[in-house]
Amino acid sequence: MSETLSSSSQSAPVSGVGPTLRELRQAQAYSLADVSGRLKFSVRQLEALEAEQWDQLPGGQSLRGMVRNYARFLEADGTAVLTMLESQVSDAGAPKPVPRSAPGAGLAGTELSLYSESRSGFSWGWLLIIVVFLLVAGFYAIDRGWVPDSWLVFDWLKGLKS
Repeated sequence: MSETLSSSSQSAPVSGVGPTLRELRQAQAYSLADVSGRLKFSVRQLEALEAEQWDQLPGGQSLRGMVRNYARFLEADGTAVLTMLESQVSDAGAPKPVPRSAPGAGLAGTELSLYSESRSGFSWGWLLIIVVFLLVAGFYAIDRGWVPDSWLVFDWLKGLKS
C-alpha cells in the first residue's frame, strides 16, 4: 500500500493530499464518477478535495473520514495520507482536524463509505439474547410437556413439568 504512494511521488513532484489522491486515481484509471459512485461522495466534493479547496469541504472528523476512505479505495497508505492532510490543513490556516489517539478511540463509527469493511469481533449482547431465548424456549417446552421425563435430570425441572 505504501509502495503505491511512494512510487507515485517519485515519478512526479506531488505537493499535497489533493494532487496525491488525483495522481493515484488517474494511475488506476478511475474517473471521478467511478470514485463518486463507489464512495458516495459527490463529484464536486472530490474535485474540491483534489484541488485542495478546503473551504468547500467539511472539516474535522468528516474531512479525515473522507480522505481516509478515498485513500483506502485507492489502496494507498491511509496513515501517510492523513499525516499529509494534518500538516497541510494546519499550515493553510484552516481548523486542524481532530486527532485520534488510537485506532479504536473517538468517533470510530464515522465511516462515510457504504462499503466499509465489516468490523470483526465478538458481540456479547447477541450471545446474551440467544442464551435468554434458549432458556425461555426450554422452560416453555418443559411446561407444555414436550420434553420426555428421561431428559429432566434435576428434580426441580420435573417439578416444573407437573
